[in-house]
Amino acid sequence: MNAEATLSKAEIRKQTQCDRVLCAALSCFVKHGFHNASMANIAEAAQMSPGLIYRYFENKNAIILAIIEAQLEVTRQRIRELRTAGDLADGIMEYFDTQDCGGAESMSAALFLEMSAEGTRDPDIGRALSHFDQVVRQDMADWLARDPAVGGYGVPVETARNRALCMTLLIEGLKARKAREPDIDRAFLRVAVEAMVEKITGPC
Repeated sequence: MNAEATLSKAEIRKQTQCDRVLCAALSCFVKHGFHNASMANIAEAAQMSPGLIYRYFENKNAIILAIIEAQLEVTRQRIRELRTAGDLADGIMEYFDTQDCGGAESMSAALFLEMSAEGTRDPDIGRALSHFDQVVRQDMADWLARDPAVGGYGVPVETARNRALCMTLLIEGLKARKAREPDIDRAFLRVAVEAMVEKITGPC
């Protein structure tokens, strides 16, 4: 049975409203930054009253934590999609080109950097990001260690953990590069990505 089918109408409405707030908050954080974006800004972007938003989120930090949680699920899904990519370097390049496409599932490169910085100042956000990193890195390590017959690369478990970190550094580095150099030559970048992918997925 579809999970959504088990939800009541009230639960579905609550989820819809929360998603609406998170999408509006993403837009406001990109436009104003974490500290300058107010609950009033978010309410205006969501076309909701501030009072209604407070029914779903206690404060702005609660919204940020919910965005991190939602982005974790988005990232895990993208990892699953990369597993089925015919060419991993091409899959990573496609991710690089589409990550700022807009909408609730797209965190801009600039917002990624600001959220990372905020994690060094706010303990709750820092813990949420640490959990995010641990889960994503484990997903990548499991994928790299999986037998090639079932879509992996057969990398030994301990080596896979190290290479999962390398993969994370590659993808996060691409996010940072997009913020700093959005017009970078794609062919030039593709060669660099391919070289790194070969190192990460190649034989020990």
